[in-house]
Amino acid sequence: MVNDVDEVKENEIDEAIKKTIKAGEILRQVREEAVKLIKPDVKILEVAEFVENRIRELGAEPAFPCNLSINSDAAHFTPKKNDDRVFKEGDLVKLDIGSHIDGYIADTAVTVDLGDNEDLVKAAEAALKAGIEAVYAGVDTAEIGEAIENAIREFGYKPIINLTGHGLLPYLTHTPPTIYNFGTKKGVTLEEGIIIAIEPFATNGIGKVVERSECEIYSVVAKRPVRMKIARQILKEVEKYKTLPFAKRWLSKAPEVIIGRLVRDGVLRSYPVLTEIGGGLVSQAEHTIIVEENGARIVT
Repeated sequence: MVNDVDEVKENEIDEAIKKTIKAGEILRQVREEAVKLIKPDVKILEVAEFVENRIRELGAEPAFPCNLSINSDAAHFTPKKNDDRVFKEGDLVKLDIGSHIDGYIADTAVTVDLGDNEDLVKAAEAALKAGIEAVYAGVDTAEIGEAIENAIREFGYKPIINLTGHGLLPYLTHTPPTIYNFGTKKGVTLEEGIIIAIEPFATNGIGKVVERSECEIYSVVAKRPVRMKIARQILKEVEKYKTLPFAKRWLSKAPEVIIGRLVRDGVLRSYPVLTEIGGGLVSQAEHTIIVEENGARIVT
């Protein structure tokens, strides 16, 4: 009986890894294609819809709405339905995308520089590389954070201290362990086979983000009865996303007053745009990895 249970667990782990790797392969292709589309005067919505549709075409589903955070915005910006805003000359664009197969998630990000911010982009990329190189089964996450911070500071920038890397579980995009982007006294020990996203953010600002009022991303956090017919219709429509984030523009109808009520009632969680508190520019780099005995396997 014990052997049978162990075999079931091993099969589940193998299945999770296989599907995560496939989701990562798809995401890698989509990332490379999307980067080429990010140019001045191109509509932000056009790129977001390309990413989400391309993920579906290649056999996965978006794990969350395509994030295209610009300049001081670090995370959680996705365009509205019929959004006519465009990328501009000089923009620093963070392309953060995710895909999943049966809930098994891959998550990746890259910064596209439409201005003159080469060193800031390199800082996040170097930090990602340093963080991944610090990974092995048994490592304390404090060591990863220290490696990330040191790499960013070598370029003369600061890590954003309240944005982190994270674990990935079926239909959950942010789970323990938390991978801080700066050195801490003690973290947690990484075990072999765990799937995590390492996600450094570098800035020439203060090094912290706050929420601003714009919000287009939500997720279901509780199933509760609701009175209003349109609220029930919205919840029925988002059932397929389970606990994964969705965009308002994905809904057939999304009145602000109804969405706001569902958030206040604790049915939905909102993800407001996160922006650098000092107005500094922000760069980002991210890979999903599988922790192995002597290192890390990059799946994105």
